[in-house]
Amino acid sequence: MLTLFLIQNRLQELVKLNKTTSLKETGFLSKGKNLYYFLPQQVDGSAALRDILGSKGAHLAEMTSMGFPIPPGFTISADMCRMFYKNNRQLPNFLKKEIKQAMDRLGQVMNCQFGNSKNPLLISVRSGARVSMPGMMDSILNLGLNDESVEALAGQSSDEWFAWDCYRRFIQMYADVVLSIDSSLLVFFLEDLKRLKNYKKDTELTIEDLKKLVACFKEQVLQARGKHFPQDPEEQLYSAVSAVFDSWNNTRAVSYRELNNYHHEWGTAVNVQAMVFGNRGEDCATGVAFTRNPSSGEKHLVGEFLVNAQGEDVVAGVRTPFPVTKQMANGKAELTLEEKFPSVFKDLNNVCDRLEKHYKDVQDIEFTIEKNRLWILQTRSAKRTAKAALKVALDMLDEGLITQKETLFRVHPSAIEQLLHPSLDPNAQKVRVAQGLAASPGGVSGKIVFSSEEAFQAHSRGEKVILVRTETSPEDIKGMISAEGILTVRGGITSHAAVVARGMGKCCVVGCEEISLDESKGQLKVGKYNLERGDVISLDGSTGEVFFGEVPTLDPQLDENFQRFMSIVDQYSDMKVRANADHPREAETARRFGARGIGLCRTEHMFFGDDRIVSVRKMILAGKESERMEALGELLPMQKKDFSSLFSVMKGLPVTIRLLDPPLHEFLPQRDSEIRELAEKTGEKEGTIRERVETLKETNPMLGHRGCRLAVSFPEIYQMQVRAIAEAVCERMDQGENPEPEIMIPLVMMESELKFIKELVVQEIKAVQEEKKKDFKYLIGTMIELPRAALVADELAAQADFFSFGTNDLTQTTLGISRDDCGKFLPFYMAENLLSEDPFSSVDQKGVGFLIKRAVELGRAKKPELKLGICGEHGAEQESIYFFNTLGLDYVSCSAYRVPVARLIAARSAVKKNESN
Repeated sequence: MLTLFLIQNRLQELVKLNKTTSLKETGFLSKGKNLYYFLPQQVDGSAALRDILGSKGAHLAEMTSMGFPIPPGFTISADMCRMFYKNNRQLPNFLKKEIKQAMDRLGQVMNCQFGNSKNPLLISVRSGARVSMPGMMDSILNLGLNDESVEALAGQSSDEWFAWDCYRRFIQMYADVVLSIDSSLLVFFLEDLKRLKNYKKDTELTIEDLKKLVACFKEQVLQARGKHFPQDPEEQLYSAVSAVFDSWNNTRAVSYRELNNYHHEWGTAVNVQAMVFGNRGEDCATGVAFTRNPSSGEKHLVGEFLVNAQGEDVVAGVRTPFPVTKQMANGKAELTLEEKFPSVFKDLNNVCDRLEKHYKDVQDIEFTIEKNRLWILQTRSAKRTAKAALKVALDMLDEGLITQKETLFRVHPSAIEQLLHPSLDPNAQKVRVAQGLAASPGGVSGKIVFSSEEAFQAHSRGEKVILVRTETSPEDIKGMISAEGILTVRGGITSHAAVVARGMGKCCVVGCEEISLDESKGQLKVGKYNLERGDVISLDGSTGEVFFGEVPTLDPQLDENFQRFMSIVDQYSDMKVRANADHPREAETARRFGARGIGLCRTEHMFFGDDRIVSVRKMILAGKESERMEALGELLPMQKKDFSSLFSVMKGLPVTIRLLDPPLHEFLPQRDSEIRELAEKTGEKEGTIRERVETLKETNPMLGHRGCRLAVSFPEIYQMQVRAIAEAVCERMDQGENPEPEIMIPLVMMESELKFIKELVVQEIKAVQEEKKKDFKYLIGTMIELPRAALVADELAAQADFFSFGTNDLTQTTLGISRDDCGKFLPFYMAENLLSEDPFSSVDQKGVGFLIKRAVELGRAKKPELKLGICGEHGAEQESIYFFNTLGLDYVSCSAYRVPVARLIAARSAVKKNESN
């Protein structure tokens, strides 16, 4: 079996080597512009061309048009990146020719010449995808320097230290990015020199020090590459452009795109720009500014800067930066930009104000100050915390910058999800040990335990634990409830662990196959780490990462901004959001988060409590009907109490209860200790129990004796459940409440089947109504989770009051893919672009979606008032909800902690649907 480690290695090979063969054919003749200028007298691009120019290039063009102080340059389109890969990762000759012409044009603007050793034009070469991918791809500064031009730069600037500092920086960056020489080696020589001379800062280096470093760096290049450091500026430029294109598929960029669901075929643009220097002395600086606080959303300028430095110094943290404003200094005796460069600070404030009003969003701005003159190098929409996103959206609404509809699109659904769970502190130091699948968000820490019982016992002692399992089963529910988080070696995002964890709002990471687990010895091995029972780890359920030790967390805060924002959301949604909830505490959470009912109550999840699992097992093991009825009689009051509690919490909102669905063998013990315990409690012989367990085992249980098929074989099981529902309704009516039960029959494939069970259900309800002398309304419907059910939906609609699409099983049965095993091969499908999305994450609209659409059309043609909903894991996924909304579904249902997320997506989808009509 392939481990996740091997799969990830293979994915990287596919991305780097084979990805090029799946890129859209572009040919080698340009059909449009390849280079776009942003010069004082010529601007070819704009913010609207982001897909072509990348975010950085598009905004540079836009800002140049607006008259901002932008160093001139040009952008090589992202189309050329795709062409680069089609051309065996080589720049086409026609593109080199166009770049050379563009450099001549740029030299004329700058009154210097690229490649001229006496009057050199120096440039930066930067990446720029259509979406912000900070730090994921490569850039190079000071390009064009060589052994001759460094002397010319020293003479022109009258600053020899500055010239050699630029050359040292250029060789160091070029060697890393273009020549693939280990950057830590060159950094070592730099830091070793500073240590020997007791320097604290790079600025303490002398001219002789810098010259020695340049010579040392060049010697390391020669040793590593067998060639001298390139002295031809044209060679430097073409190699740099190629390296930036190549960085589109480096490991971190690929991982970042996969994490954020960005498309691999987009490619990156390249921005070639005249250098401006923040390292020419004490009247120069470089920095980053945010137009509002990206952590809190407060409306004030936030940023940092360094005097006599270049941009990478701020990002790399080689020196401690200073605050931009006095407010940020917070009374400390620190240097601020406001005090050091008062006129520049005023200009920066004006730039920030204009850019924010123009883009109508918080801006993240990179700037350089050269000889007391401000230059803007980049602007982009700022990354921000979930809390800040809410505040900014509402503040900008109040300020009249954006409309109420636009606020819906200023807060990403993932930000809402982050607000509902504790999260790991992003500023805390972390040691990552493994990467799995992000199954349920949140950030938690705890001691490793390997069994449900361990978790329960530890929890009873007040200890925080992480339940680590190869995979979970329904029997682990006690441990899952007790644990802070769940980590599994196997399973996907719709596996048992993932589904149950999301329902409980529990942090969960699944499918972490690089872990080697020995539960019997209480050991966990991953990479160089050997962890044992009791060792502390931390999980990030939003990213799937596992960290060694305890990582501090940030608590969720649902403040007035959250409530106000969600009230705006509900004004636009035309599709209700319900919750999947099996217990009162989940129902309470769902109501608190705005659920409009329960769309799926999985009754089997109610059977695993210590007080009832024995009765369930007695019912299954019963050899006679009388014994089975006795066991069901024990379960009846328990089920009635469960349903009564749910009805009470939901207070008149609809509650859809799915009758027993999974195969019976899932409820039986598997371990010897459990069989022994059951024998003691039931009086049955251990051998008899083992025989019964073996008898109930199936080759393919997901398509076996489960769902409505159980009721055909053992109608008394569904009769007990229906009676419990009906009696619970009567009990709540006695309390003055008005429950709305919706009884759902699972795994139906034909009308005769549904009719048979519907009659059983109606008969039992009528019996209770006569006994209790009460009358109440109820609905009977079915899950559409088999392709045949979708294709004969008109026939089923004759017997059903509602359909609920179980998209998890419908995806499995349509695609013929096991959701618990697909993690072994689906990554390869996605790496080869055979699939653009995991079909268990985002609904397959062409296949599964076609069946849903067909069922909707057939069902409503037969019965126009037919209620339609979704209760699979796709119920809170953006593209899936957009699709469901176009079909006119009445509701989606998802885990309680994702209800606000689904509400936002439903509102967004309604706005988009109305705009397209």
